[in-house]
Amino acid sequence: MRKSNLFSDTVESAQADLEKLVGDVRSVLSSKDLDGVPEIRALRARLEDTAGNARDSAVRAAQDAARQAKEAALAADRYAHDEPWRVAGAALAVGALIGFIFSRR
Repeated sequence: MRKSNLFSDTVESAQADLEKLVGDVRSVLSSKDLDGVPEIRALRARLEDTAGNARDSAVRAAQDAARQAKEAALAADRYAHDEPWRVAGAALAVGALIGFIFSRR
């Protein structure tokens, strides 16, 4: 479950960064000096739409990634339970290879 928390923390951090960026752009565009410029009003409207779409897309992508990671972990867990000797043999082979590489240095 710890990996899920790390992933969740990363997603929340990215979402917070996105929210901060949107807030910064909004504060620049909300300058009273720019109220009379029609292009700025149109830009503000596009920014609101884009920020909402980006937020929704980021949430969907994070949910999809979390689902895929969970499915992969469950598949690996099932394989390890179904084939414990193969997993142990593979771990032994990888450990021996790493030991051999480090002993040559």
